Amino acid sequence: MPIRFSGRASEAYHYPLLLRHLLHRPLAISPSQHIVYRNQFRCTYAGLRERLGRLASGLASRGVEAGTTVAVMDWDSHRYLECYFGVPMMGAVLQTVNVRLSPGEIAYTLDHAHAEVLLVHHEFLPLLAGIREQLPALRTVVLIADGASDLTIPEWIDDEYEALLARSTPDFAFTDFDENAVATTFYTTGTTGVPKGVCFSHRQLVLHTLAVMAAGGGAPHGQGMRSDDVYMPLTPMFHVHAWGNPYVATLLGIKQVYPGRYVPGEILALRQHEGVTYSHCVPTILQMLLSEAVASGGDLRGWKICIGGSALSTGLAREALDRGIDIYAGYGMSETGPALTVSCLTSAPGSLPVEAEIERRCRTGAPIPLVDLRIVDDKGQPLPHDDRASGEIVVRAPWLTQCYVGNAPASEELWRGGYLHTQDVARIDPDGYVQITDRTKDIIKTGGEWLSSIQIEDIVSRHPEVAAVAVIAVRDAKWGERPHVLVVPRPGHAESLTGDAIRAWIAAAATAGTIPRYAVPERVTFVDSLARTSVGKINKRALREQYG
Repeated sequence: MPIRFSGRASEAYHYPLLLRHLLHRPLAISPSQHIVYRNQFRCTYAGLRERLGRLASGLASRGVEAGTTVAVMDWDSHRYLECYFGVPMMGAVLQTVNVRLSPGEIAYTLDHAHAEVLLVHHEFLPLLAGIREQLPALRTVVLIADGASDLTIPEWIDDEYEALLARSTPDFAFTDFDENAVATTFYTTGTTGVPKGVCFSHRQLVLHTLAVMAAGGGAPHGQGMRSDDVYMPLTPMFHVHAWGNPYVATLLGIKQVYPGRYVPGEILALRQHEGVTYSHCVPTILQMLLSEAVASGGDLRGWKICIGGSALSTGLAREALDRGIDIYAGYGMSETGPALTVSCLTSAPGSLPVEAEIERRCRTGAPIPLVDLRIVDDKGQPLPHDDRASGEIVVRAPWLTQCYVGNAPASEELWRGGYLHTQDVARIDPDGYVQITDRTKDIIKTGGEWLSSIQIEDIVSRHPEVAAVAVIAVRDAKWGERPHVLVVPRPGHAESLTGDAIRAWIAAAATAGTIPRYAVPERVTFVDSLARTSVGKINKRALREQYG
């Protein structure tokens, strides 16, 4: 029998894991630290706490109560950070709306989530005007003017964000409630069907925050957010809580800088002015920043950047390292809250051969604390960690979404066998480091053998004249499927780069033994750009439809 303590004090505090408790430390140790929005707004953590009270009081005056869904359509800003805390802290549910979806998809997500209140940036007013009649549950719309003074305000706008805060009291009484109450919801951007809703509780978000912070603090050579960093997210705050990092930054009490809409030149200027040292983004954003730095002569040294969303290619990693960025990879999904693994160096930078260090930085990484991750075969049986066996990644962690909202069949499929199924195929080395080799739906099955599209992409990305690459499977009468390589040339190389040059580049890798000879493609197509999802990932479904 387990030993149980008895005689608990009648007034002992239970301490539920609520988001409001993440504020205790920063308010105690760094109340004067700054939170910055572009060159337009600056406040302290003490000021943040006051604005959280005003936000909650203002929303309550508009009828928001426990369980009410409050949706946000905004760029990355201090307002979004306030909503990350203020809305869930009053017991309501925060819906972060993916503003890059189509109008029809945005309408679907707002209606499906039963959003009753919407905080909307003025740039999205035309979009909202076109879908307003499709939202029967929406009863209050609060405008985010964001400094604009010449707006034509529609009659269906009920309030303005700063005016709402200005007339509301900061003394809202944030009280305790069940830590398993839903705090946030948002919608995945799958490549098939309508978006799926996922949700996360206070308990899940607090545990995710602690695990990510522990992973960063435990990295021996700095890959991760630390208490002396200056943080700026470059992953949209509507996407999986900006990978949970605003919560981590707040708990650490560090300076936070929010860039608004992503404009590469403005991001680099803001980074330089505010001394930003830590960010995270998808490969597309990193490539934009590198290109802008080359054009402007920007200094990127002293900047740690974690890459996720898509694989970090060795070619892109090398370019980032050459510009002085401490680059490394992380991995997660919308359904996983998102963090599962992170890559960090176990020996000092520069102590390994260059190729070995780059390979380590680009690996999917090792599980962060509390993550139970394994690879399994088609029957769900675990596979060895020998860096050779490949199988689907399945996971358990205390912050994984428990369901797709209102979609029981998809929820059961997601959690079959008691583990969350990622649909990512990987191998794991004896040190526990994961390397994703493909998505189950993106593997190329040629002549009875499997080819990794990610591996071919990584090889092609190293070509000095290649800016971006995607590899898709296309039908082949003889082999079943063959790889089709889609290449975006670097500026100035569109005329000189040829399909034969790409094939020779891949063939050289095959000769060196890093890839099978049958990976050399017959088809290479040069394109101006690659189709991407709303969060910047390469959209291979769209590419298959277009080029398959």
